[in-house]
Amino acid sequence: MEFSSDYNEVIEWLYRQLPMFSRVGAAAYKPGLDTSIAIDRHFGYPHRKFKSIHIAGTNGKGSTSHALASVLQSQGYKVGLYTSPHLVDFRERIRVNGEMIPKEAVVNFINRYRDSGYDGHPSFFELTMMMAFDWFALSGVDYAVIETGMGGRLDSTNIITPIACVITNISKDHTQFLGDTLEQIAVEKAGIIKSGIPVVIGEARGSVKDVFVQKAQECGAPAIFAEQNLKIPAITSLEKVEVAPGRYIRYDLQGDYQKANLRTVLTAIGMLRDTGIDISDTALSDGLQNICSITGLAGRWMKIADSPLVIADTGHNEAGLTYNVNQLQELKAQRPGCRLHFVIGFVADKDVKHILPMFPTEASYYITKADIPRAMAVEELEQLCTQSGLGTTTFKNVSEAYTAAIHRATPNDIIYVGGSTFIVADFLASGIQTARL
Repeated sequence: MEFSSDYNEVIEWLYRQLPMFSRVGAAAYKPGLDTSIAIDRHFGYPHRKFKSIHIAGTNGKGSTSHALASVLQSQGYKVGLYTSPHLVDFRERIRVNGEMIPKEAVVNFINRYRDSGYDGHPSFFELTMMMAFDWFALSGVDYAVIETGMGGRLDSTNIITPIACVITNISKDHTQFLGDTLEQIAVEKAGIIKSGIPVVIGEARGSVKDVFVQKAQECGAPAIFAEQNLKIPAITSLEKVEVAPGRYIRYDLQGDYQKANLRTVLTAIGMLRDTGIDISDTALSDGLQNICSITGLAGRWMKIADSPLVIADTGHNEAGLTYNVNQLQELKAQRPGCRLHFVIGFVADKDVKHILPMFPTEASYYITKADIPRAMAVEELEQLCTQSGLGTTTFKNVSEAYTAAIHRATPNDIIYVGGSTFIVADFLASGIQTARL
């Protein structure tokens, strides 16, 4: 491709020349920091021009990143936010004060990269990360919240020296890259802990906690475990959360799994205050009540409709889906005569055999696949569902599956769309959730 001023051509080049893990899987995975260090040097170390907060974890790092960015932005700071993957628009990955990076800035960066004489071979994630750091530096952000892509120790983002780190939790996911045990995965996540840099650990017990304690001690990094933070009252309801003495809010993210995430966020806010960052109680309340509108976050226990109740959620591993299925069962019990309808699909490298048994047999399943090469074939998923006693109907795409669910559901039923981030992405991109069916 010659240099182009057309955004769509540039994005197509990115996808074609630099395969991204989220779409094609292991073929695009490239661990190690050598390329990140080299391309960072080539672009003049842009990440050194702003203060950063580094977020890792198996689940909840996206929600936690957006929540922290929302609070900082509510205080009046200019805030960069780098997350992955995107749902509908590539530019969701790179935001400043909630606004996606302009198309012109994407085009400009890619053309600069191609004209720069850089002779390395960055991955999609490495080049996208550098685009984010470059844009944050050009935008003059005060703080950037940086989410790891996978793991931590060898993740491309681990070239930064943050002012604080957060590790949300540890559960089994991407075991082919990070290790087969929770302890091995914890070692990879703990790799973002830096010398003397404070770190908040969201959820960790037993031998997993020991991994973080040992790493923090080796680095001389003050470690705060959110579960042991006595300054935060027990969070039993997200509808009424005490965020300061006598100050209550409704937390913007309502999935049950957010109770642990919120405890981590509140502990992290306390840590940031201790480092000298001014965050008022008003900014804290405003930020936590308006995360989605301030940052553009989507796909986290996202209510699409009330009758039938339609929920879309990007939870995609055993830990995340356990929370979601349990919450759906609780909602079902509150709606007499309610039946659950699942519009689901998975990626081919997911350990679905350990996930499907948690789904209720007394429900309707609409099996489909996302429009990415990495998606699991509907025939394979159908067979696995049958082995788990789940009655299914197959559909070639998410729109057709959701249309069937809407037509079969009664007004008192519940429809859940998920299983994979990319099922939710296709669902939102289709616009079918707002169409009259």
